[in-house]
Amino acid sequence: MTIKISDEETAKQRGFAEKVREINQKLEAPPTAHVHTFGCQQNVSDGEKIKGMLAEMGYGIVGEPDGADVIIFNTCAVRENAEDRVFGNLGALKHEKRRNPNAIIAVCGCMVEQEHITERIKKSFPHVSLVFGTNALYTLPELIYGQLTEHARMFSVPKSDGVIAEGIPLRRESKILASIPIMYGCNNFCSYCIVPYVRGRERSREMNDIVNEAKTAIENGAKELLLLGQNVNSYGKEHGTSFSELLRQINALDGEFRICYMSSHPKDATRELIDTIAECEKVTRHFHLPVQSGSTRVLREMNRKYTREDYLEIVDYIREKIPDAALTSDIIVGFPGETREDFEQTLSLIERVRFDSLYTFIYSRRKGTKAAEMDDPISEEEKGKWFRELLDVQGEIGMNLYEKYVGQTFRVLCTGTGRTGSGTLTGKTPQDVIVDFDGDEALIGSFVDVKIEKALNWALLGKITD
Repeated sequence: MTIKISDEETAKQRGFAEKVREINQKLEAPPTAHVHTFGCQQNVSDGEKIKGMLAEMGYGIVGEPDGADVIIFNTCAVRENAEDRVFGNLGALKHEKRRNPNAIIAVCGCMVEQEHITERIKKSFPHVSLVFGTNALYTLPELIYGQLTEHARMFSVPKSDGVIAEGIPLRRESKILASIPIMYGCNNFCSYCIVPYVRGRERSREMNDIVNEAKTAIENGAKELLLLGQNVNSYGKEHGTSFSELLRQINALDGEFRICYMSSHPKDATRELIDTIAECEKVTRHFHLPVQSGSTRVLREMNRKYTREDYLEIVDYIREKIPDAALTSDIIVGFPGETREDFEQTLSLIERVRFDSLYTFIYSRRKGTKAAEMDDPISEEEKGKWFRELLDVQGEIGMNLYEKYVGQTFRVLCTGTGRTGSGTLTGKTPQDVIVDFDGDEALIGSFVDVKIEKALNWALLGKITD
């Protein structure tokens, strides 16, 4: 059952934050904190909350761990190499603890929701003094106060289907982009994925809370709102509402801004949702719709709950309703038991859809998932060959794909300096395609009209129109 944190509990945490601030104000020098976030955009959003709480407690946020009084690793569990990176960085912090024995070294996030990871930290990393899970994030003020007053190792990883905590202070990474979680957790249990086990079950924030956060972000200068969830398409089911209704409400807010979102699941990509996106002028014309495989048999083994034919029907409807939409996807190569015939079905799907770009992965075993127990007879060498073949096919498709944009004019949000030359700026079209163009840095954070003059294989080049 989803637990919404009460106003009383929120006030209690603010009280602990004030107690920590009082302790810190008595120090000779202002204390500092470093937060290193690994993984997805949801983790980045969690990192913004962690920094917001630390700032409220009187810590200055610094970019490096050296000399920091609090060091927090906000971790990811999606892939094994992400966990390996965390352990490598944790080992290096032994020296930091020796230099500053009073430093609080903490690990939080998805990794520590796995019992074997928590046990490894307990046994092998004694310099880590604090471990807390995703459902305990809102209690950081209480945990830091406990560290400062009791000086004992603390592990707070409550077993729960998930909580929703509102009113946590934020320190946003960007003035232009505002990441706004709309829901947490996942109910899909794809057989290769650890997320439902570490993030809990799906739970949606109240629509009014989301819309108010979006409104505040816009008033504070945000030009792009990134709506976050493991499966945003299933938002609101427990409240009797929908992602379509949420998009319409945010689209109706005053101001010039863009709405984008991640991540989506094809099984919940309804015609109603596609119609809504077609009608909402502020919603990006980019569909990232992870298919994972072009084989219905493999999709069934993955527990994806749609067929190849279902996916193609969604794509065809998107192309009918929004002809200028960009389509991107995720592909897993070498899923346990995948055959050459299955892989060739993936290749044929890619050729049929002609994705603008793909995020491609060789299957990575995750302990605790159903797929980790499946027979996997195909060699890593063979999987590598398939992977390279897939990249070649997509590379051929993508080589001239951006040529269709040449001559068109787009409303582009300028987000920073460009990569294609001195004096260039960069932004993205409504299709989420990178555009570089000449312009003054004073334009960063503004919308400009850009006419596309040239297509590269990874970006567009254009010129601001008068």
